[in-house]
Amino acid sequence: MIRIPAGRFRMGATGHYSDEGPVHDRTVPGFEIDVNPVTNADFARFVGATGYVTVAERPVDPALVPGAAAEDLAPGSVVFVGTPGPVNLTLWRQWWDWRAGATWRTPHGPGSGIDDKADHPVVQVSYEDAAAYASWAGAFLPTEAEWEYAARGGLDGATYAWGEELRPRGTLMANTWQGRFPYDNTGADGWFGTSPVGSFPPNGFGLADMIGNVWEWTTTPYASTHVVPSCCSPATVGLPLQPVARPATGVARTLKGGSHLCAPEYCERYRPAARSPESEDSATTHIGFRCVRRSGRR
Repeated sequence: MIRIPAGRFRMGATGHYSDEGPVHDRTVPGFEIDVNPVTNADFARFVGATGYVTVAERPVDPALVPGAAAEDLAPGSVVFVGTPGPVNLTLWRQWWDWRAGATWRTPHGPGSGIDDKADHPVVQVSYEDAAAYASWAGAFLPTEAEWEYAARGGLDGATYAWGEELRPRGTLMANTWQGRFPYDNTGADGWFGTSPVGSFPPNGFGLADMIGNVWEWTTTPYASTHVVPSCCSPATVGLPLQPVARPATGVARTLKGGSHLCAPEYCERYRPAARSPESEDSATTHIGFRCVRRSGRR
């Protein structure tokens, strides 16, 4: 972990997505945060030590989805599949698929694996799964304010975690979608999907992958705008990535950082201020997490 000093910063942004405002001052006590997202190797150690079974590995309770077909109740999760060509970008179901057998060990379903991805961020983890890992590690998941403050790397008010230019001196600074979404991916420095943690330049605090690679869970309940002075008011929202077979809990947490699927024509959320809602029980191929520790608390 890296120690982040206490400080005050301008949280949020204008000129992008409405839920990023209003911009307001926030004070954050000092804390420690993981240098990079939790990896497959990290999560495997946790599962090996505890026998933990993730949400995606558990059968769906048929009482929650009356009338669902038996095959829709099998353990599984949401997988990005892309499209063969240009599509209407408002119809997100064209590039997401509920797939039985998709878990953190087999992120894209049966036949996929992570044997060669020990140093990639773990994916297909729900909020519950991430919180369970954090507790085992003697840590916590970050609040949205902690996460954003850390992501800014000391550049208060900057558009990106590294400054104002998306690609300073032509350098790709994060693992985001390259090409035309969702059908033409030319790879981020050769990586398609997730990349090994630390493959792209760290921010001013020395933190890797605060932008791109995978979205990251925070403990902050999502609201459609920042509520001043607290951004942590509960909200109930409809969530875009919730599969039919695993109904949303009605509680959404705030994701931060964007992912390898963020593309400017669809998801310009590869910025510290950007945010997205996700149901606590959702897991996908582009969501991971990292942990924090706070002074005097484990």
